[in-house]
Amino acid sequence: MKNLIFVPRTGPVLFFLLWIAAGCQYSQKRTIMTAPVAKKIEKELTIHGHTRIDPYYWLRDREDPEVITYLEAENAYTDAMMKDTKDFEQHLYKEIVGRIKQDDQSVPYFDNGYYYYTRFEEGGEYPLVCRKKGKLEAEEEIMLNVPEMAKGHSFFQLGGYAVSPDNKLLVYGVDTVSRRKFTLYFKNLESGEIYKDAIPTTVGSACWSNDNKTVFYTGKDDETLRSHKIFRHVLGTPVEKDVLVHHEKDETYSTFVYKTKSDRYIMIGSGSTLSDEYRFLDADDPEGEFSILQERERELEYSVGHFKDKFYIQTNLDAKNFRLMETPVSATSKENWKEIIPHREDVLLTDLELFNNYLVVSERKEGLLHIRIIEWASGREHYLDFGEEVYVAGISINPQFDTRLLRYSYSSLTTPNSTFDYHMESHEKTLLKQQEVIGDFDSTNYEARRIYAMAEDGAKVPMSMVYRKGMQQDGNNPLLLYGYGSYGYTREPAFTSSRLSLLDRGFIFVIAHVRGGQINGRQWYEDGKMFNKKNTFTDFNACAKQLIADKYTSSDHLYAMGGSAGGLLMGAIINLKPELYHGVVAAVPFVDVVTTMLDDDIPLTTGEFDEWGNPDNKDCYEYMLSYSPYDNVEARAYPNLLVTTGLHDSQVQYWEPVKWVAKLRDIKTDDNLLLLKTNMEAGHGGASGRFEYLKEVAFEYSFLLKLAGITE
Repeated sequence: MKNLIFVPRTGPVLFFLLWIAAGCQYSQKRTIMTAPVAKKIEKELTIHGHTRIDPYYWLRDREDPEVITYLEAENAYTDAMMKDTKDFEQHLYKEIVGRIKQDDQSVPYFDNGYYYYTRFEEGGEYPLVCRKKGKLEAEEEIMLNVPEMAKGHSFFQLGGYAVSPDNKLLVYGVDTVSRRKFTLYFKNLESGEIYKDAIPTTVGSACWSNDNKTVFYTGKDDETLRSHKIFRHVLGTPVEKDVLVHHEKDETYSTFVYKTKSDRYIMIGSGSTLSDEYRFLDADDPEGEFSILQERERELEYSVGHFKDKFYIQTNLDAKNFRLMETPVSATSKENWKEIIPHREDVLLTDLELFNNYLVVSERKEGLLHIRIIEWASGREHYLDFGEEVYVAGISINPQFDTRLLRYSYSSLTTPNSTFDYHMESHEKTLLKQQEVIGDFDSTNYEARRIYAMAEDGAKVPMSMVYRKGMQQDGNNPLLLYGYGSYGYTREPAFTSSRLSLLDRGFIFVIAHVRGGQINGRQWYEDGKMFNKKNTFTDFNACAKQLIADKYTSSDHLYAMGGSAGGLLMGAIINLKPELYHGVVAAVPFVDVVTTMLDDDIPLTTGEFDEWGNPDNKDCYEYMLSYSPYDNVEARAYPNLLVTTGLHDSQVQYWEPVKWVAKLRDIKTDDNLLLLKTNMEAGHGGASGRFEYLKEVAFEYSFLLKLAGITE
């Protein structure tokens, strides 16, 4: 026997052995590895007269060499346990990348005399940000050569970018750590000079006033990463002397700044889960004072657009599913708001776009998005017809007022992402671009449908399903059930070319539109948050049961996946009904709910009290504790489990999934796979680059296919 021994640098992790039988045929080789075991240091956490013992609290210190040793040991264990699929994983990666058009380009849009677009060169991980003056035949100007900028960085992310009104200057954001702390830089687009002005710890974007030298930007708290301050910076002046124009002191709010489409106003927004407040300033007077549009009120949400002499306000004022109002710029408080589109019980107002002759709104009805065009002068209106049962459509980039063309996007589970121009007067559609899928892809080989499950309390939960035609409803299909269900976010049924690697191998893919999302309107969201949060979990399990009952799959072939708050969903469903699933992928999962929400030094915590509850309140504490995945691990059998995280994750701290895995290893009673994979250089979004992140997708797919017994 040949012993390959991994010995940790220090002593928090028990060493483990990898034994490989030498001299045998490959099919006879056995891989036996003992998983790394994290040491226990009991930490008492007491509140409301209740004490929890957390033996893995020590794993929170990313600067501790023992923590790094443990993470590296887990990565080594994962690599060893997945060694038999390494070649298949590489094949999957090449297959997925092979479907992507290498030298791709976005559809140009016209703004202030220039056409703007991004394009990729052959094999490029990052785009070139470009423009052409006046016409598409003009000479190309590369504003940002991101591939060059990214050289030497293991992680690189370009934030937002904005061109000055005179088209001569560019402000842009860069993050090279993956903590979502961007540094703003300034570039002279005529000379190519990068100015000395560099503004650290921002959200990564800024907007110009009309004087071509002043920008407004959002600063972040260095520890909590809360967007808490708006500053004014004049190009060429010391950053230390930037003027603070707004400080959002309420820790449950975040703040942001933008310029209206009309270029007339600089807008500062402050928002929490349940309320909003906006301020506005004439963009011609950057040193002026901001005026409050409507003061914040508990549970009053609104957003603002500007057109001519009015603000247009999308609000939930006496309107759960939102309505559209208008108000004069000279009289903005809610007493002056006049209704344009009334509230409807069965329609959620989601977005709007303003033009000289038309008002365009996006609405969600019966789970589907609709685009509605209203002519200002006559009041005549119509809807775009999309002609599919399951799809996603949205208003795209429309920077001009004086046009009859609406740019919109469209996709479905079988239709690649498409960009259209729609003539609002003639009703003609022009397809500008459809995502090219390299290879033998034919959308007619796939079928999508909308199906439903009945929740425990009688709610009808929609599911979006896609599969390759010829699927037999006999209970033997491997099926991947995806879910999220928080913040009112709806996981749309959009096309993803990488998913073909599962569909073409017999997988069915299903999105469970559980409560906590907003597919069925605002009430659907409210029925899945705070003290209704458990509906999210029981809805998902109800979908799983329905899929099994209808013989799309069986518990031996059913897999689940979710990330971030969807990772919380994964942790909760397997605590409730682990027997339903053969395998689960939990990406950057939010699983240590109570401890995190009690720590207001952690990024995003204070702004989320209205989503999850504030555990300083005993009722909230007890409810959250009753479902927190980490706190509810039991001595029972769990499905095969792959957990991923990023060491620099700024949204779900790496230690949550790491502690969860350590506790599962210690308590669970089965011999199923339990794998932890930590990206030591990335954060919440994983690896940067167009292709690099697909290595993570290929790894997740190889895990699922391994469990399904599919090896090619």
